[in-house]
Amino acid sequence: MSSSNEEEIEWTDDDEEDNIGLDSDVARLRNEESMAAGPSRPPLVSHFIGMGFPEDMITHAIEEHGEGNTESILDTLLTYTAIEKSPSSQMEVSPQSEGEIPLTDEEFSDIDVTGEEERVADLSEKDKRLLQLVEMEFPAEDALSAIDRCGPNASFLELVDSILAAQMAKDSDDFSDLWEDFPLSEDEEEETNVREDKRRQFLNRNQYGSGPSTGLHTSPSNLPYPMVGFGLPSDPQRITHRELPKSAYGPPYFYFENVALAPKGVWEEMSKHLYHVEPEFVDSRYFCSTARKRGYIHNLPIDKRIQLLPPPPLTIQEALPSAREWWPSWDNRTKLNCILTSKVSARHTKKIIEAIAITSGESPSPLVQEFVLKECRRWNLIWVGLHKVAPLEPGDMEVLLGFPRNHTSGLGFSERYKCLGNSFQIDTVAYHLSVLKELFPHGLRVLSLFSGIGGAEVALHRLGIPLNLVVSVEKSESSRMIFKAWWGQTKQRGTLISMDDVKQLNEEKLKELIRLYGGFDLIIGGSPCNNLTGSNRVSRTGLEGEHSSLFYDYSRIVHFVRSFIRGRM
Repeated sequence: MSSSNEEEIEWTDDDEEDNIGLDSDVARLRNEESMAAGPSRPPLVSHFIGMGFPEDMITHAIEEHGEGNTESILDTLLTYTAIEKSPSSQMEVSPQSEGEIPLTDEEFSDIDVTGEEERVADLSEKDKRLLQLVEMEFPAEDALSAIDRCGPNASFLELVDSILAAQMAKDSDDFSDLWEDFPLSEDEEEETNVREDKRRQFLNRNQYGSGPSTGLHTSPSNLPYPMVGFGLPSDPQRITHRELPKSAYGPPYFYFENVALAPKGVWEEMSKHLYHVEPEFVDSRYFCSTARKRGYIHNLPIDKRIQLLPPPPLTIQEALPSAREWWPSWDNRTKLNCILTSKVSARHTKKIIEAIAITSGESPSPLVQEFVLKECRRWNLIWVGLHKVAPLEPGDMEVLLGFPRNHTSGLGFSERYKCLGNSFQIDTVAYHLSVLKELFPHGLRVLSLFSGIGGAEVALHRLGIPLNLVVSVEKSESSRMIFKAWWGQTKQRGTLISMDDVKQLNEEKLKELIRLYGGFDLIIGGSPCNNLTGSNRVSRTGLEGEHSSLFYDYSRIVHFVRSFIRGRM
C-alpha cells in the first residue's frame, strides 16, 4: 500500500543545510571538549563561536540578555543569522536596532506598526514571519522550521499550530522509550497543559478559534495520549463498544489509514466524507518495537479483537539481536521512531562517528552522548560496531513492520525504503482486522485501494482469513510486482485482479465487478500521505496534494459500493 508514510522525506537543498548544521554541531562539541578557550575570551563566547556565530554578534546578544540566559542568546543569534542570510534583505540589521523594528501583518491589529515601516518593507516575507514569531516568544529555530514546513503563504495561525505540533511530536519521540506506563507523569501532563494553554491564550489574544467544536481531534496538539485507540491486547480495560452513525453500520466494511499528525482540518475532512465516523488513533509502538502514529477511519466491530501470534518483539534489541553486542549502555532506546522512506546520508553518519571520536576512552562525554542520541533517534540509527552506527537495512524494516523477510527483494535499495516506509504496520492493522475472521469464516472479497506491497493482504493472510477475491489498485509498477510475487509464493487460491489506476474504477466497472463476484466484504486503503507528513518541507499541501487527494477516490468508491450492494440486498 503506497499509503501510510508518517515521515516521507524529500531530499532538497535542505539536506545540505542539515549537513552544514551537523558540521557546526561537531565543531561545537570539539570546542567544548577541548576546553581550549583562551583566557582572554569568556567561555560563553567560545561556546557560541564553536557553533559558528561571529564574535561581535555573540557579544551583542550577551549584552542584551545577560550571560545566564543561554537559550535567549541562541534564539537571538539564530534570528540575526536568518535576517543576514535573506537574499531579499538589502539592508544591514544590527543587533542593537533589531528589537525596534516594527512588525506589520494585517492579521494582527494589536501589533504596533508605528515608525520605520520602510525598513520592514525591505524584509522578505519569511523574515517578517520569523520576527513576528520570535516576538511572540517562540524559539527562532522552531519558527524557521515551521516556515519551511508550511511555506511562505501560510497564515500566522498555521505557523503557530505547526510549531506547537512539532514540539509535541519531538517530545513524544525523544521520550518515547521512557513510556512504560500509559498515564502521563505529572511533569509531562503539566508541560502538555502549559503548551495547550499557551495556544489558547494566543488564539484568544488574536480572536481566532472561536468556532464550535466538532468533537474530533482537530489538530496535532489535540491527539489523544496515550495513542492506543479502542484498546490493546495487553489492556484489560479496553473499550468494546462505540456509537457509529446509522449510515456507517454493517458491511461492506471500510478501513482507511493515514498519518495521525496531519495538518489541521484534515481528519475532520476525511471523517466528513466517510459517514462522520470518528478516527481511531493508534501508535504501533504498543504492538512492536517501532513507533508509527496513525489514524484509522473504519466501521469494523471493535470487540473480540485478537493479536497475531507469535507476538512481535517489543524492543529494538529483541527485534534486531545482532545490534545487541555493540549497543552502548548510555543508549537507553528501547523503541525506534517511525520508519522513514529515505535513509540518512553516508556523510551524516560519518559526522556522528567523528563526534564520538572527539573523546577518548570507552564512553563518550555526556555532551557527545546527548548529540549522538539525538541523531540516532532522528534517523533510526542502530549500532553495528564499536562506536559505529548505521541506518536500518530493508530486511530490518521488513521485520519491524511485520512483513516476511525479503518481501521487497528484487527492488533497488532506495525503492525498498520508499515502499516499506509507505506501508502498513502488519501487527497493528491485523489486530483491527481480526474481527473479520469470525464474521467471514469462509473468506473475504477485498477491494484494496493504493495497496502498494500488499500490507492489507499480508495482515489478512497472517490472520488465517482466506482471500477469495482481491481487486488491487496500485500505481507503482514495482509495488505491483512485489505483491504479485507474494501472492504466488503464498499459493493463494483466490482471484487476483491488479489495476494501476484508480480512475478505472468508475461506476460501470464497479457494477461489473460486483455482478461478477457478488460484491465486496471489505474496502481497505490509505492515501499516500507525503502531502500530509510533518517532515515533508516541500509539498505538505494537505488533502489537495497530488497523492493525498486519492482519498477522495477512496471515499467515492466506498459510498458507491456500499449504496449499490445494500440497494441490491
